[in-house]
Amino acid sequence: MGHGSSKGISEQEHAKEEEPSRLSRLKNKLHLHRHRRHANNDSAYKALIDADDFAGIANLTLKRAEMKFKDKWMACVSLGEQAFRTEISDHTDSPVWNSEKKLLLEKNGPHIARISVFETNRLSSSNIVGYREIDLLEFITQHSDSDSEVFDLLDPSSSDILVGSIFISCSVEDPSETEKRFARRILSIVDYNEDGKLSFSEFSDLINAFGNQQAATKKEELFKVADKNGDGDVSMDELADLLAIQQEKEPLINCCPVCGEILEVSDNLNTMIHLTLCFDEGTGNQVMTGGFLTDKQASSGWMFKLSEWAHFSSYDIGLNSGASASHIVVFDRRTKRLVEELINGKIVLSMRAIYQSKFGLGLMDTGAKELLQSISEKQGRRMSSTESTKDIPKFVESFKDQINLAEVKYPLEHFKTFNEFFIRELKPGARPIACMERDDVAVCAADSRLMAFKSANDSLRFWIKGRKFSIQGLLGQDVSSSAFIDGPLVIFRLAPQDYHRFHFPVSGTIEQFVNIPGCLYTVNPIAVNSKYCNVFTENKRVVSIISTADFGKVAFVAIGATMVGSISFSKEKGDHVRKGDEFGYFSFGGSTVICAFEKGAIEIDEDLLSNSARSLETLVYVGMTLGVSTKKLSGNGLPNLESCNLGD
Repeated sequence: MGHGSSKGISEQEHAKEEEPSRLSRLKNKLHLHRHRRHANNDSAYKALIDADDFAGIANLTLKRAEMKFKDKWMACVSLGEQAFRTEISDHTDSPVWNSEKKLLLEKNGPHIARISVFETNRLSSSNIVGYREIDLLEFITQHSDSDSEVFDLLDPSSSDILVGSIFISCSVEDPSETEKRFARRILSIVDYNEDGKLSFSEFSDLINAFGNQQAATKKEELFKVADKNGDGDVSMDELADLLAIQQEKEPLINCCPVCGEILEVSDNLNTMIHLTLCFDEGTGNQVMTGGFLTDKQASSGWMFKLSEWAHFSSYDIGLNSGASASHIVVFDRRTKRLVEELINGKIVLSMRAIYQSKFGLGLMDTGAKELLQSISEKQGRRMSSTESTKDIPKFVESFKDQINLAEVKYPLEHFKTFNEFFIRELKPGARPIACMERDDVAVCAADSRLMAFKSANDSLRFWIKGRKFSIQGLLGQDVSSSAFIDGPLVIFRLAPQDYHRFHFPVSGTIEQFVNIPGCLYTVNPIAVNSKYCNVFTENKRVVSIISTADFGKVAFVAIGATMVGSISFSKEKGDHVRKGDEFGYFSFGGSTVICAFEKGAIEIDEDLLSNSARSLETLVYVGMTLGVSTKKLSGNGLPNLESCNLGD
């Protein structure tokens, strides 16, 4: 679970053989519950027993921590597209929170929680000191005598360094309790005389409140089904049974009355869980504070909140936030949670002034382009000087929760210039390549924030707002672009903190290299989302064409950006390459790789397309799956990707 080793697991190994584990106790509890219910309900709860197809409510509690120095501490939990935080502790090195949060867990949904611990002595933002990533599904199903564990807290800049420990418990809620609690919530809404039971009149009002017209015509029939003992009232237990059984046969509730979400009729168990969590949120019973997208937002200080209130910065996902926010929110494919990319506020204001207005771009046309080129070249020379080594520690500290030094091939003392560190190599195996034996599976070309589209037209709808963008303009006049015009397009945006070597997404032969001179605009979404700027067709870039057996021709475009003085390649025209092989690297600055495929050549992974349709970038790493060749599908069908490394 996560990185590093955990503490607190029972040291008496032989006891595991003699005493029932947490998993066996859970199974026994669910087994007993199933026998108390109607036989038709068995199928609904099988998912709760099988950890490979789990769905249920987990009660996560952050109890306390042991840190190496005294401060006022706060802990945050990030899971999927939500984040929560504890209260701030007293000034101590042993903070106690005992903060809990109920979370929906599914095997195919987000289940890796990031626990972050912050010191809170700063005005504008709290400082992350340690973190731990925990697979909650693995946690609740492991063989242990205790529901509580102790986990090492890891240094954000290096997972090899321990900075403290945190005490956590996580337990699964009995589904019968889930149903009863939900029934208790909704019963209280129409229990006018507060006797804990529903008369027919109160029951009728409840059915009407569900908004199900079909159920409203069967109120008498439903009341008789619910009133099992025939006393003329429906008790809490009877209502819970009715809701669970009816939800399988003919759902009474099609729309959540709290959040308004349309509920999937086919997903009965998760419907009950969703409703329970929503009603719990509405009662304010949760200890942890929610409503945040990322742990950084949850941990922000009062000065940041003031700037957010004054609209100097904002938290959101999608195209508007990319164009205006100083906090770019992206979806981490590996952990299935939202993370953010911080940009200095002064830089954001400068980029908006230049790229989001006609006046700013007008300045670029009157000589500022040459100035930007000169600044980039000067900065590039400075980053290649021995004096620049002093910038490395500050850079690592700035991105300490985004640069994992444990993956870097050499220690920091090895690098003689900042640029040497910037183009750092990683240790062998740090980026496993998915389905290495299958050339019909394409992989991600860079550690980056990815946008994927079925066509260039889709990219213009969801992301690229430059009025002059086209495949022909991207590839230039010396490349035959006709085959790529209506084909899929994948954009890999590298931020300064990323591993800046790019790799081949497919296997094949390098057929062509074309250098296209140009500007050095930033590739930040503020510029890409600007209707006044055409970043990808005006920036300096190198186009290479890779000829493949499975995908036809693939155009690989390496695009320079502000502060990127050079694009270097480790392969030459005519070389045969394997997917995952290193292709080259960018020197200091942000940069982008774009891959264009022929129409009908690739079926891009659905999660990448769906995020992109929300204008939400996906954080990916070299070697993750990108898509599957469609050229051989007529005879063989889609390849089996179960054994592939899809998102690790």
